[in-house]
Amino acid sequence: MVHVHRLHPRFPLWPVAPFWLLAAFRAVQSELRWDHIAIALTATFLAYWSVWTKRLLLGIVPIGLVGVLYDTMRSFKNVGLTTDNVHVCDLRAIDQRFFGLQVNGTRATLHDYFQTHATPFLDRYCAIPYGTFIGVVVLYSVYLFRRDYPGLLRFTWSFLAMNVAGFITYHLYPAAPPWYFHAHGCAVDLSTHASEGPNLERVDAWLGMRYFAGIYGRSSDVFGAVPSLHVAYPLLMLLDGFRRHRWLGRVLLIWFYLSMCFAAVYLDHHWVFDIVVGSLYAVVIWVLARRLLDARFGLALGGAPGAEVVK
Repeated sequence: MVHVHRLHPRFPLWPVAPFWLLAAFRAVQSELRWDHIAIALTATFLAYWSVWTKRLLLGIVPIGLVGVLYDTMRSFKNVGLTTDNVHVCDLRAIDQRFFGLQVNGTRATLHDYFQTHATPFLDRYCAIPYGTFIGVVVLYSVYLFRRDYPGLLRFTWSFLAMNVAGFITYHLYPAAPPWYFHAHGCAVDLSTHASEGPNLERVDAWLGMRYFAGIYGRSSDVFGAVPSLHVAYPLLMLLDGFRRHRWLGRVLLIWFYLSMCFAAVYLDHHWVFDIVVGSLYAVVIWVLARRLLDARFGLALGGAPGAEVVK
């Protein structure tokens, strides 16, 4: 087993640097928020408090790096995008042909049907996976930290790799979500701001707070529908944890993945095509991670519960 001090001789300085650099960058741009400082301080505390917290930080730092990447993507919002290369109606046509249904003699997408048959119950049910997925990823990582540290490293670095692949795809294959089509049609307007969509807007009204509006108000990926990372996250957890868990854990992971797939369509956020591609990304990243990271860190398949990597 390779030890932390051999992998990272300057540890614990390097894991906290990206968070302070992001805070400084946003401060220079007069866009510093309280959460920038809070995350940087939390990372610093974990890095210097004890060997136990250093070990935790090293395991979850890839998740924090996803947050840094997500925040900095705002500075590259429309890089590579033109009004001619953004996919809108061609994706809708794919869904109509392969995943659509007949409604009153007309071929429609599932999104067309759900938008005219929405219910308050389904709005709120689908808001659950959409509103909790980051928390679920963090809780799953904490579980792995306590039960399977090598598995934690593989999962979190896979999570980071999948997000990098997704963000790159957003600029190589920019794609509009269904809510954009229903609001703007096939015309591409690169100045459009991200939206939570009508379903989550109703959930915000029911909650009496701008929870989802606040989340999507910060998003820079209006044309980042392909792949669906919302769907890729729970599938990555399902693939990683299926062997690890018994029947209850497996049922919960399957339920979370299927609920996210349904929510992505019902909430008008992703085409079925996006879900298929997002699921494929998760499978490919999972397979590569088991081969590359297991070989790099000497991890056994499935991880070694309780294995120590910090001396």
